[in-house]
Amino acid sequence: MSYNSETLHAHLNKYFGFDSFKDDQEAIIRSILEGNDTFVIMPTGGGKSLCYQLPAFISEGTALIISPLIALMKNQVDSIRGHNDNNDVAHFLNSSLNKGQIAHVKDKVSSGETKMLFVAPESLKKEENIAFLKNSNISFVAVDEAHCISEWGHDFRPEYRKIRAMIKAIGDNIPVIALTATATPKVQSDIVKNLNMMEVNTFISSFNRDNLYYEVRPKINKEQTIKSLVQFVKKHPNKSGIIYVQSRKSTEEIAKVLNINGVNAAAYHAGLDNKIRSKVQDDFLMEEVDVIVATIAFGMGIDKPDVRFVIHYDIPKSIENYYQETGRAGRDGLEGTCLAFYTHKDIVKLEKFLKDKPVAEKELSLLLMDEVMGYSETGNCRRQYLLSYFGEAYDDSLCNNMCDNCKHPKEQVDGKEYIKNVLLSVADLKENYGIKVLVDFILGNQTKDIKDYKFDKMPHFAIGKEQDSIFWYSMIRNAITIGYLRKEIEQYGILKISEQGHAFLKNPVELKVGINRDYENMSDDQVLTDDSQGTALDNTLLGMLKDLRKSEAKKKNVQPWVIFLEPTLIEMATYYPISMADMEQISGISKGKALKYGQAFIQLIAEYVEENNIERLTDVVIKQLANKSKSKINIIQGVDRKLPLEDLADNVKIPFEDLLDEMNNIVNAGTKLDINYYIEENLDEEVIENVFDYFDEAESESIESAYDELQEDDITLEEIKMVRVKYMTEIAN
Repeated sequence: MSYNSETLHAHLNKYFGFDSFKDDQEAIIRSILEGNDTFVIMPTGGGKSLCYQLPAFISEGTALIISPLIALMKNQVDSIRGHNDNNDVAHFLNSSLNKGQIAHVKDKVSSGETKMLFVAPESLKKEENIAFLKNSNISFVAVDEAHCISEWGHDFRPEYRKIRAMIKAIGDNIPVIALTATATPKVQSDIVKNLNMMEVNTFISSFNRDNLYYEVRPKINKEQTIKSLVQFVKKHPNKSGIIYVQSRKSTEEIAKVLNINGVNAAAYHAGLDNKIRSKVQDDFLMEEVDVIVATIAFGMGIDKPDVRFVIHYDIPKSIENYYQETGRAGRDGLEGTCLAFYTHKDIVKLEKFLKDKPVAEKELSLLLMDEVMGYSETGNCRRQYLLSYFGEAYDDSLCNNMCDNCKHPKEQVDGKEYIKNVLLSVADLKENYGIKVLVDFILGNQTKDIKDYKFDKMPHFAIGKEQDSIFWYSMIRNAITIGYLRKEIEQYGILKISEQGHAFLKNPVELKVGINRDYENMSDDQVLTDDSQGTALDNTLLGMLKDLRKSEAKKKNVQPWVIFLEPTLIEMATYYPISMADMEQISGISKGKALKYGQAFIQLIAEYVEENNIERLTDVVIKQLANKSKSKINIIQGVDRKLPLEDLADNVKIPFEDLLDEMNNIVNAGTKLDINYYIEENLDEEVIENVFDYFDEAESESIESAYDELQEDDITLEEIKMVRVKYMTEIAN
């Protein structure tokens, strides 16, 4: 069936509240609706899900979405339901459901109410499910995380290779859309071949995530690295972040250090009890925990758009892993920082894990780790290196200082003669060897391979003996990134000269290239860093909206972002919508979503606008200068909404100590402030009793006098100020 652009845009606005498509979304959706097999490679945050969700809403029948993880399915279903007032519009079918729930799901699919059914391949292959779906009206099949199909991919799942047979058992001529964020050219061809996608329409979006800042720091020693890590996290207060480590022990240790330093962090690894893991994941999604310290067991099931940073305490084992894990930052399009700590010792540690692996698997893993080394050590644009790995050309002048090497560039050299010598050396080796042998050849190292094959007799042997290995690794990787050399992964990384490379040999041109960074010999004071920050127009209102979103999410038992994404809250804090019509003008809010979640937010904003004398205009918002009375109102409202006092201090832009003083001024004036919700969680019962007893008998209500008396009992000034607010509220007022 054919749909014109106007109709598709109308459906987009109806179901999702957006006015325009991103990049190739419209063409992809049209391809599916026309019944074509479709292959989509789109980076995390690029809008892959909408590519199958919108056609599912429009098409007759039910779209079957094959997804690898139960947690991921639940998140996706919650998100879809958030845009619709009928919860039966999306369901999942997996081992977490009981018989009654399964019967309900199948009934809703049969009735046509369910437009999307999520299922894992392990559940799909069951005979009773195949039989049920065979008699259902399946509009199309979407294979999410399609890289799991390929043995060359980083998340290979054997059951994924059986999907084609399952689809065939359900019916003939069912259109298939395969989607992934990470796929090298080899993985791409493997996916298309395995799914037997005939005359497939392929859409490859740029792998570039231009809102992410990439940075690598040296891992000089454990103490320095943890110190650097804590300092980084502390500079991003109350921001969601993920820290990846290799060992379970490290997750516990680093989480503990962060908590001691005032960061709300939790550990996550496969060794934890299932209930604990689920709670940690839910706490992170529900914003009860800010930072997760995790092994790679944590990630694919996490669909959280507002992760602001991803840190690799240990370097990952492949570029695919790194790209996918860093891709969890900034999925809402706002800022995201990707920080990795690197030492060659981590590579050596990873290599030790391979000693008992089959030769072929070991060789492939070593190649993948070699690429990670190349990325970590490069002195050139990191974005360019990443995109080159996935086969995408990129002009590093477009990076806009969004990586540490572009922000703090190393001095570059003219690489014309050096790159030329690299290519000539590859030719001497008959284009039949990888980087390590090539470096030995250029340096003139008399290794066993060099001697056995008499490479030391070749014309360009030892042509680069005046430079060191770091220099030549830099030149070789520059030649690969530029496109003069290509690495044949299927042939275990042998280097071939490309057509561009042959053209360069015939007519060499000047090339400015960077030299790899030597992290092993770098001291702490040589590290240049940069953190990206973002702001909203009205941070006080934004904080209140976030708290309301959190409480509404708890009531409805969904993740906060399911209610509204952070960019949507920022737009609310910019344009102050105070009616349902206003709310529908906010990006990302459809009419259905406004009706479902909007009323509480409209009420809060309307009260805020009135109390703060804000003049609302169509295009411009004029805010009055803040004064003491407005701070008082904000504090009272924050306490009424049971904001953590640290968050309340941030929202009214005053230090925590000043907040406590202001709260004491408020109760002094006769207004009650019920902060029991905070005191009961943060203060010892004995402390509360001692302070109450003191004020019961004290001749003065002076805080200073109370501190002089109570400090011997190890009661702090902050504790006295908080309990005094409680005392004045319950006793004096």
